[in-house]
Amino acid sequence: MYKILEKQDLSDVTKLMVVEATQIARKARAGQFVIVLMHDQGERIPLTIADYDREAGVITMIFQEVGKSTMAIGTMKVGDSFKAIVGPLGHPTEIENFGKVICVGGGVGIAPVYPIARELKEAGNHVISIIGARTKDLLLWEDKMRAVSDELIVTTDDGSYGRKDLVTVPLKEILEAQPGQIAKIWAIGPAIMMKFVAATTKPYNVQTIVSLNTIMVDGTGMCGGCRVLMDDGARFVCVDGPEFDAHKVDWGSLLSRMAFYRPEEQQAVERWRKSHECNLERAIAEGVK
Repeated sequence: MYKILEKQDLSDVTKLMVVEATQIARKARAGQFVIVLMHDQGERIPLTIADYDREAGVITMIFQEVGKSTMAIGTMKVGDSFKAIVGPLGHPTEIENFGKVICVGGGVGIAPVYPIARELKEAGNHVISIIGARTKDLLLWEDKMRAVSDELIVTTDDGSYGRKDLVTVPLKEILEAQPGQIAKIWAIGPAIMMKFVAATTKPYNVQTIVSLNTIMVDGTGMCGGCRVLMDDGARFVCVDGPEFDAHKVDWGSLLSRMAFYRPEEQQAVERWRKSHECNLERAIAEGVK
């Protein structure tokens, strides 16, 4: 069992959990992920490892409650345990001294970009970080990102904090002002954000790496659910990724596949909410008695 040692509500829909996972923490590296199972009847959910502490034997996971399973996981409390956590999975980020690099994090994607920025900084790179979210309330880990960055730019779509811009605006400004100086770029966030980051960097011929979070079932490459089309053929995110060359991803196909089960996902959320509300009302009623 994998016990929850700490839980934080980073926003109304964003949760942080520090979980006891000694063997996973021992081998985890930036860019990798785990698959969690809440209970025997639960759904396998891929979550990026946002941080890890080898000595304490813990990993940190940050996720948004966007579907039935993540909403259910969000109800778990300190002291509760996951039935299973499998990992670390996927190829770790390639870390070396590239020179001057840019790390772009959007929304909850700021969490998985943090260990990448940290390891790049430790390897001697000059790290420029750009983090953004729709609004101030959805920004996270600004202080942690600032601590591992030589430069940090913060944006919000609505202007409630930092610059009122999409992350692609300062990104383009840097590429324009420093031609040929940026060695490599990492971008993690919503698929649509990563698509536009790729479109922004392609004219400048700067290698851009994205971390994809597709529909995933088994995490071993057997089911094919996480298949993504590249310009040189199909790949499986769970075993070939999760990081890929952003300029080779077929973004139209990816976005279409990610929306394929949306009606069923919405139905599952509604059923779960009704069941959860009924259970809560029953517990309150029994408490009153």
